[in-house]
Amino acid sequence: MSADISLRHRQGDFTLDAAFGFSGPGVTALFGPSGAGKSTILHAIAGLVRPDAGRITVDGETLFDSERNIFVPAHNRRVGIVFQDARLFPHLNVKANLLYGAKRAKEKPGDNETASVIALLGLETLLARQPRHLSGGERSRVALGRALLMRPRALLLDEPLSALDAARKSEILPYFERLRDESRIPILYVSHSMDEVARLADRIAILNAGRIVAEGSLFDVTANLDLIGGGAQLPGTVLEASIAGHDAAHDMSELAFGGERLFVPALGKPAGARIRIRIDAQDVMLALTRPEGISANNVLAAMVLELRPGNGAYEDVLLAIGDMRLVARITRKSAARLNLTPGLSLFAVIKSVTVGGRDPR
Repeated sequence: MSADISLRHRQGDFTLDAAFGFSGPGVTALFGPSGAGKSTILHAIAGLVRPDAGRITVDGETLFDSERNIFVPAHNRRVGIVFQDARLFPHLNVKANLLYGAKRAKEKPGDNETASVIALLGLETLLARQPRHLSGGERSRVALGRALLMRPRALLLDEPLSALDAARKSEILPYFERLRDESRIPILYVSHSMDEVARLADRIAILNAGRIVAEGSLFDVTANLDLIGGGAQLPGTVLEASIAGHDAAHDMSELAFGGERLFVPALGKPAGARIRIRIDAQDVMLALTRPEGISANNVLAAMVLELRPGNGAYEDVLLAIGDMRLVARITRKSAARLNLTPGLSLFAVIKSVTVGGRDPR
């Protein structure tokens, strides 16, 4: 299944003029700063906003076409949407909220499918509770279950974790990962949190000031020097690594990454497991020789691929580490002092690595 969106919509002095697509299975993140137009796009796909112009198709069906005067009402679109405030019916218990979604399905889910969604989201013990007795994370899971029981052909998640504190986010993120891995429908995940995007998304579309400025693989886009630290507000690179082993004596885990090794505080996952890591550009130092006598555990052999002037006094440097790409942000004075040029071999000193929502130092 896939969705293609091309729309133009004006709200006051702000004009949204965006075109992109997303498909399933998997998660496409719509990422950008507050006010970029992310929620407006979701509301347009769901039928809650009628754009001034454009075209929206989902699973081959045209839901909106301004030239042909097509506008399918929201209740006929078979698109599930979950808002950041959950919007559960306060007078219904959890089970009744879930069954409300099932009643709206074109073909109602059977008992086995309903039970599977409840199990997927860990809602078995909550069915008799009223929404006012649920935590923020529990309410988000119920809202997600209600949307899934509509049997949607696409699922839209509008910053579903933004109202939660760090503890509640940690509670619910594993459920979103299970949904990503087990669902066959395309998911569009709106967020301005790169930690959430890095953990969940396969693809990313960057929205800035009402325009899509980049889209593609999460790994390729986050290593794009045109986007790092610019208006798109990408802080650094997202990469994949595998757990090579654990050092129980020092409570550390060893990650295999681009033919090199990264050491981070112990992870509760088995050797061989693949994980996402995020390395902020400003957390990468460069050295012409392998430094000795420093506290940093992670010193990786690298090669300069490209240099690009950054904001103010900074220079952005694209590095190759094996077949991986990493971006470092250093001052222009440091780049000149090191005489950095494409093809130069050097060492990247990694000061901080974000792993699975944690920030190992």
